[in-house]
Amino acid sequence: MLADNIARLLDGPGSLLDVGCGDGTVTALVGKRIVGLNAQGIDVLARPQCAIPMQVYDGHSFPFADQSFDAVLFTDVLHHTPDPMPLLREARRVARHAVVIKDHLCESAWDDRVLRAMDWVGNRPHGIVLPYNYWSERRWRSAWAEAGLSPVRYLTRLGLYPAPVRPLFETGLHFLVRLERAC
Repeated sequence: MLADNIARLLDGPGSLLDVGCGDGTVTALVGKRIVGLNAQGIDVLARPQCAIPMQVYDGHSFPFADQSFDAVLFTDVLHHTPDPMPLLREARRVARHAVVIKDHLCESAWDDRVLRAMDWVGNRPHGIVLPYNYWSERRWRSAWAEAGLSPVRYLTRLGLYPAPVRPLFETGLHFLVRLERAC
C-alpha cells in the first residue's frame, strides 16, 4: 500500500533519491510500479543487502549537486533526526521537482505513546537511533514553509494496516505529502 501511495505522488519515470533508504525495499517496490524509475539511496547505516543502489553518507549533507534528482523521498526518516530542517533544506537543494515525505503526526500525549511503541518495535532491532521526535501537523507545515517547500498533495488515509488495528495505528498518525518549491 505504501509503495502504491508513493508512486501516485511521483511524476513517473525519472530519478529518485531515497534518503534513509534502509534496505531499499519500499523504493524497490515503487520502482516496480513506475517502469523506468532510476532510484538511488543514501543512509547513515549500511545494511548487509540493499534492494537499490545506495551509499553511506554523513547524515547531514547529501553528496550530490544541486537539482541532481527529479524527486527526493523520505519514508519514516525525519522523526529519527534531532532536527529535520537541515535535511529538508538539502532535499529542496537536490530535488528538481518534488520532495515526498511519509512520516508521523503527533497531536497528543496518546499519539506520542503509540508512536514511541511502534518505533521501538520496528526500529530498535536494527540499531536505528530513536529520538522520538514527532511533530504536529502545524509544526510540519511551518517547517515546509521555512524550507521553501509547499504541499501540493497531502494524504492522511494511507491504508497501511488491516481494518482491525487501523483505529489504533493509523487514524491521524501518518501522512504522505508531495512538496514542491514555493513560489
